[in-house]
Amino acid sequence: MQYAICSAALCPLRAEPSHKAEMVSQLLFGESCLILDKSADHWIKIRCKYDGYGGWCQDSHILEVDQSFYEQEKGLTRKWITEIDFAGSLLNVPLGSSLPFTKKARLDGSGIRIHYEGKTWNPLREKTTKAAIKKLAYSFLGTPYLWGGKTVFGTDCSGYTQTVFRFFNINLSRDAWQQALQGTEVRKLEDSKFGDLAFFDNDAGKITHVGILLNKHKIIHASGKVREDKINSEGIINVDTQQQTHKLKIIKRFL
Repeated sequence: MQYAICSAALCPLRAEPSHKAEMVSQLLFGESCLILDKSADHWIKIRCKYDGYGGWCQDSHILEVDQSFYEQEKGLTRKWITEIDFAGSLLNVPLGSSLPFTKKARLDGSGIRIHYEGKTWNPLREKTTKAAIKKLAYSFLGTPYLWGGKTVFGTDCSGYTQTVFRFFNINLSRDAWQQALQGTEVRKLEDSKFGDLAFFDNDAGKITHVGILLNKHKIIHASGKVREDKINSEGIINVDTQQQTHKLKIIKRFL
C-alpha cells in the first residue's frame, strides 16, 4: 500500500487521467490519500482517506509519506489563506487545509519539513456552537460555484456542506445524494432547526443539491455562488428573482 498527502495548495481530482476530464473533487494541502494506480503520463489514481472519494491527479501534486503520517490526525487551517513553509519554500494554502498539530513537523522518512505560525482548528476539541457554524458557513458567502470544488475560491453544493461540517467533526460523504443517506430525517420543514441539511431533487427524483438551513425560512447554499435564499415546503426561492429554483426532497439532521 502506498500512502501520500496533497503537497500542492490544492489538487484537482479528475474522472480520467487527462486535463480535459471532468473535475470530480479536490484534495486540499495535507489531505491524506492512498495511491491506487499510476499511468505512464504522470497521472496517479488516488483515494481520499477522509471520504473515500477517488480520482486521477498529477503526480507533482502529491507526495508519498509513511503510514504513520498518513494516519496522523491533523488540524485545519482557519483563515482564507494560511502561509506555510513547505520544504523550504513559501506556500499559501486555502481554508480547511490539513496541517500537523506540531508547528515544526518533519514528514517521516522524507526529510521534508512543514513550518507555520498561528493556530489550527482541531475538530475533535472545538465546540460545535451555532455561532461557530454560522461564522464558518458565512465565510464562504460569494464564493463562485465550481463543479468538484470545495474551497472558498470555488465550491459545489456538497463540497461546501462537507467542508463546513468537517470543522465540527461531522464526516459527510462527498456528493449530495450520498450525504442524503446520512443523518436523521426531519419529517417537515416546520420541525427543522439551524444547521439541518436540506436536499433537493430533479424531475427524475435524483438528489442533485444540498444546503444548510439557517432557520425555517432561510437557507445558505452554493448555487451560482454561495448565497442566502428563502425556503418553503416546496423548495428554494431565489431572493433576486422570486422564482423557485430547487424542489425540496428531504431534510436531515447531523448536529
